[in-house]
Amino acid sequence: MISTIVTDIEGTTSSISFVHEVLFPYASTHLESFVIHNQDTPDVRTQLDEVAVIAGLALSDTNAIIKQLLQWIADDQKITPLKAIQGMIWHLGYKNGDFKGHIYEDAYLALTHWKQSGVKLHVYSSGSVTAQKLLFGHTDYGDLNALFSGHFDTLIGGKKETKSYQKIIEQLKTPAHKILFLSDVIEELDAAKEAGMHTCWLIREGNLPLQSQHKMAKFFSDITLD
Repeated sequence: MISTIVTDIEGTTSSISFVHEVLFPYASTHLESFVIHNQDTPDVRTQLDEVAVIAGLALSDTNAIIKQLLQWIADDQKITPLKAIQGMIWHLGYKNGDFKGHIYEDAYLALTHWKQSGVKLHVYSSGSVTAQKLLFGHTDYGDLNALFSGHFDTLIGGKKETKSYQKIIEQLKTPAHKILFLSDVIEELDAAKEAGMHTCWLIREGNLPLQSQHKMAKFFSDITLD
């Protein structure tokens, strides 16, 4: 019996279009101004310096760092300091009411039911933990952060790497065969399954494949925990 669920966000609990048509453009539009006005803030400075180190740029070359961040956004790169800075920008957007975090209704209903049934819920996303909490904290259903017992991001490792899921299993202190991982990305599911987790492939659009090594579902209501 499944006692713990680890869920992806983009394409799983939330629409891909929300991320790519709302969050990413918002971050791109506001990034230059945000960096210029906040570059001396310790939390921001730490992330900017990390960008410079990764990209081989001078720590003092703010314009080049901004240009690199914008390029990473355009390329949909899963780079930790980028995700951290995006999260800071999105915090302002949520705070100002510029948008709300999108959650599928079926995901909201199932997550709420599982939580009430005693299942432990966790999130694993390429977005920073801060960004995850912002999204779930500002939805049409209210603040949903109380549903989750913990969050993981790329600091634990890449989502297509088996060792990342092994680390999650260790941190959850739960046998792998009692953990269910939900995602819309087959490579992530393959890695989780290799680590010993149960998996379910969310396919929101199109037809379900005839065969797969993973359980499949179009909606959270189709997912079983036995």
